[in-house]
Amino acid sequence: MRWADGKVRCRWANPQNEKYIHYHDEEWGVPVYDDHKLFEMLVLEGFQAGLSWECVLNKQEAFRQAFDGFDVEKVSAYGENDFRRLRENPDIIRNNRKIQAAAGNAKVFLEIQREFGSFSNYIWHWTDGQIIYEKGIAHSELSDQISKDLKKRGMKFVGTTIIYSYLQAVGVIYSHEEGCFLEHCEK
Repeated sequence: MRWADGKVRCRWANPQNEKYIHYHDEEWGVPVYDDHKLFEMLVLEGFQAGLSWECVLNKQEAFRQAFDGFDVEKVSAYGENDFRRLRENPDIIRNNRKIQAAAGNAKVFLEIQREFGSFSNYIWHWTDGQIIYEKGIAHSELSDQISKDLKKRGMKFVGTTIIYSYLQAVGVIYSHEEGCFLEHCEK
């Protein structure tokens, strides 16, 4: 389908949602090496479980405010008062298990940073720093391995499908669909 601006995009991008268009065109599949952004995307992908990415994306700014700008140190220190504040926030997804997982995952994220020097080093070491080009699947041997490792370390909401989606979002896996104007691009 050709869009109003004359470009062809991946089928999943909603032409009626400017945030989604921007996300598709400027963020999805672009390699991320910044730990702050890697943590933000890990939290958001966890909240997506069972929902659409568009739902999470539309609440991204509310999540950013609710989760202290995705400051991993602050999120790792969350306690019951923070959990209650988040459960009562009507602007985010208020799933208690996902809220608690975000705080627990922050602790593991910090442990991985200490072990590897950065979370970026950890996530990119799985591919020796290379981008994987594949499309049309929801998980792979790579996402299976990373998911298994993160679970072993204590993370929650990091199943292979969530991790595959995460790897696509942060550009480790490049998956723009056939015919998309970004199909053969690497930003």
